Parts: sequence; C-alpha cells; structure tokens
Amino acid sequence: MKKIQILGTGCPKCKKLAENAQEAMQSTEGEFEIEKVTEINEIMKFGVMMTPALAIDGQVKVTGKVPSPDEIKKMLS
Repeated sequence: MKKIQILGTGCPKCKKLAENAQEAMQSTEGEFEIEKVTEINEIMKFGVMMTPALAIDGQVKVTGKVPSPDEIKKMLS
C-alpha cells in the first residue's frame, strides 16, 4: 500500500491538492492511504518550505504547486 501525504496547513491550494490526489487514487490500480499533515513542525521534518506539498511513501514529489490528477497518477504508477 502506498502512502500519500498532503503537506499543508489547510489553505485552498492544500484542499485542491487533496481533491486531486483523491481523484488520482480512484483511477489508479493499487491500494493507497491518504494522510493530511497540517502541523508545521511535521511539515518541516520533510524539508518543505513551501506548501502545499505532496509526498508519496515519505518522499516529497511536489512543493509549492498543485499537480493535476493526471500528474499525480503518473507519480503513483
């Protein structure tokens, strides 16, 4: 099971990233778990300075922008 983490404090872009990740998960085979990381201290442990950010299995894939569901799907494959 892959773990998808949305790193952000809950801003509109963070919410959009969560929606896009959910959409990508639904159209990708496999099992996924999604987690929202909203604590600044936890986000900083990833080395992220700009939110929103997307991490898959603990590896940061995108920071400071909202990738489309298709872009996220490619990261999940």
